[in-house]
Amino acid sequence: MENQTNKQTPGGIIRNLIINTLSIFTVSYILKGIEVDGFLTALVVAVVMSVLNVTLKPVLIFITIPFTIVTLGLFLMVINVITLYAADALVDGFHIAGFWWAVLFSVMVSLLNSILMGSSR
Repeated sequence: MENQTNKQTPGGIIRNLIINTLSIFTVSYILKGIEVDGFLTALVVAVVMSVLNVTLKPVLIFITIPFTIVTLGLFLMVINVITLYAADALVDGFHIAGFWWAVLFSVMVSLLNSILMGSSR
């Protein structure tokens, strides 16, 4: 049996970053409420989102624990949207037209990432 840990190799991190970039670029092409200027911008968004998911998102989750409990976890979707809006503010060439576009974008990117990461193992 292999020793499975949560540590990722540099190759695995790069693979995940490329898959996330492809997902962001593809979904932004499908959704008219999400604008990404190009593939390089999608890569920057993927990097920024990775950093925000490690830094900002845990803080927001901790602060909003009561809301998350009362809404049975649905408030986590709002936290995802907040991190997307933070990326929107930080990255030129990336724009979200509204809250529901951000929700749909988040769901579609997550689904596409799951599909692509499942097929790359």
